[in-house]
Amino acid sequence: MESLLIDGSHGEGGGQILRSAITLSTIMHKPIKIENIRHNRKIPGLRPSHLSTIRLLGKICNAKIDGLSIGSTSVLFNPGEIHETRLEENVGTAGSISLILQTIIPAVSLSGKKLRLSITGGTDVPWSPTMNYTKLVLGEVFSRIGIKFEMNIIKRGYYPKGGGQVDIIIHPCTKLIPIRLSKRISKKAKLVCSFSHIPKNIILNHVNYTKNYLEKQGYQTQTIISEEMALNSGASILVYNFDSDSINGVDELFDFQNNKNFGEYSAESFISSELGVDVNLSDMIVTPLALLNETSKFTVSKISKHLETNLYITSKITGCKYGVGKIDGGYEIRIKS
Repeated sequence: MESLLIDGSHGEGGGQILRSAITLSTIMHKPIKIENIRHNRKIPGLRPSHLSTIRLLGKICNAKIDGLSIGSTSVLFNPGEIHETRLEENVGTAGSISLILQTIIPAVSLSGKKLRLSITGGTDVPWSPTMNYTKLVLGEVFSRIGIKFEMNIIKRGYYPKGGGQVDIIIHPCTKLIPIRLSKRISKKAKLVCSFSHIPKNIILNHVNYTKNYLEKQGYQTQTIISEEMALNSGASILVYNFDSDSINGVDELFDFQNNKNFGEYSAESFISSELGVDVNLSDMIVTPLALLNETSKFTVSKISKHLETNLYITSKITGCKYGVGKIDGGYEIRIKS
């Protein structure tokens, strides 16, 4: 079968194109060649985290891969069959487990297979969703779409040492379900904070500040704080909530160089994100929705480069149709195969 050519420089021109392309390649059994990989980045081509993602998915689906090396700007990914299995993978240092799972979870589940995976690397690292966000926020929206997984965070891994461990069971999707997410209808917020090698009183002060800030804005809050094992110091906080019409979450990492209150950004952003999904979640759900015959629709406060890019790439690979319309306070996205 002739491979489909994808221009990796389109839109935001980063790793998102690569992740979406190989995910859909695996699900649709369609060979794909991605050129100009990360063309718009300061250091173009594949980085170690991208190698880990491609290598692991290739192992899972018995793919034939050309161009798998650091700095490579062109990769040919030809997927084979996924066999239900159990795997262990170490991505090295603080490579983002969350970004890898964004690819692995839908690729395996939507292929109708089950996978048990134990993966070691970074759980809460810069430029990546925290593991709590992946488990609680992405997990919720995936579940509503029909993609289910169980996650156990065994050990946290912060930058630069990493060494975190996550065990996950991905279940086969039996039916894809369209979503309708339009506007938050509840005034509730959940705070989840994990930390390591930071005095507990410092963390408590920040979390209490964030909790009080939310409550002054009229939100009922629920807080979970956990001190967890890690190789080096670090912390993450997630402010999230979901109801029948919305799924929103905002996370951040503890910044040792900044005196601003840890959690303040997450609280402010959560409050301002009152539509169907948060900005980061919007691009993560495009891939499975592009495979649905029925129309899904969701609202979001702005169209990020990642969302714009993912809509383009998925439509090119799947032939899906999508529309973007302006509404009060944001945009409505409609998508169907």
